[in-house]
Amino acid sequence: MNKYYFDKLIEEINDQGLDAMLIAPSEDLMFIMGFFPIFCERFQGLFVTKEGDYFYVCNLLTVEEVEEYLPNKKVYSWFDGDGYTGTVLTALQENNLIGKKIGISAAVRAYDILEIADKMDVKWVSARHLCHEIRIRKTCEEMEGLRGAAKIADKALELLIPQIKPGMTEGEVKNILMDNMLSLGGINPCGLVASGPNSGFPHYNLTTRVIQEGDAIVIDFSCEYKLVCTDMTRTIFIGEPTEQQKKVYDVVRAANEAAEKVAVEGAWIPDIDAAARDIIAAAGYADKFTTRLGHGIGYLCHEAPDIKKNNERRLERGMAFTIEPGIYLGGDFGVRVEDVVLINDKGETEVLNQFTKNIIAITYA
Repeated sequence: MNKYYFDKLIEEINDQGLDAMLIAPSEDLMFIMGFFPIFCERFQGLFVTKEGDYFYVCNLLTVEEVEEYLPNKKVYSWFDGDGYTGTVLTALQENNLIGKKIGISAAVRAYDILEIADKMDVKWVSARHLCHEIRIRKTCEEMEGLRGAAKIADKALELLIPQIKPGMTEGEVKNILMDNMLSLGGINPCGLVASGPNSGFPHYNLTTRVIQEGDAIVIDFSCEYKLVCTDMTRTIFIGEPTEQQKKVYDVVRAANEAAEKVAVEGAWIPDIDAAARDIIAAAGYADKFTTRLGHGIGYLCHEAPDIKKNNERRLERGMAFTIEPGIYLGGDFGVRVEDVVLINDKGETEVLNQFTKNIIAITYA
């Protein structure tokens, strides 16, 4: 059990006026408990009470695994032939949680809660952001991990670019990039390579298109290092970019740099979003910037705080997040430029990705 974050979780449970929290199998459970079971349709999860007690409910087949990670060994198990709601009822009765308010994490399945709610008097409420909140302010050790992960990303892209050639598939480019991150010490690399018309779709995720002269290529990728993540995007061009491609790239780069300039300790997040979005709107592409400006990053690649106009909070020391404006022109082309930004323990803003934002045009004799 991660005691530092377990204690912070209890503080959040109390601050939110909850009596307990249910955390289902997920990255959140792994973060708190160090346990990530195989995906299964059977109900299971960790209950943490506001007093700091905890217990686990699971099927019989998982009990021995759970006990290895649960210091107090307090496990309530159920058999397939009996169902799980009776065991949940017993667990909640014995822990004085009947009639109480229990928050549920993002991974708790709706049909499980509906079946449980039909059998017992408990008020179930969404607490999906609570696990993110306990890790929104990074420790100094986590900050070092973020810096190291960003360096791996920078170097992996530097090694990749000379190898990209027309005739390669997106998948071939992606595989080289994944191998680069692994060889540099990155863990669990992932990413997307969107070329030509595919670059106009923000979350394109296929790999079969063959790269051609004249393509814009959006390369968005991440990996883990010392348990924290990085996330980076650059857009490059095969051959000299057209005037429209240059214009769009320059607008996106300006939006990225403007937002990073105002992303300082105490900044109001809607102002950061506006700094980028106003530049893109002034260039006539307001309706082509269809995503949020950024997302928090740390133990997960996507966590709090979201950088968007309706997140009305201020940046604090320890927060890490991406700045990733983009313009997406459907089946024509698209551009995105993304960095990880950290408000460090001194209150300074660090842009962790240092790979150039100058236009990169790969030309061949």
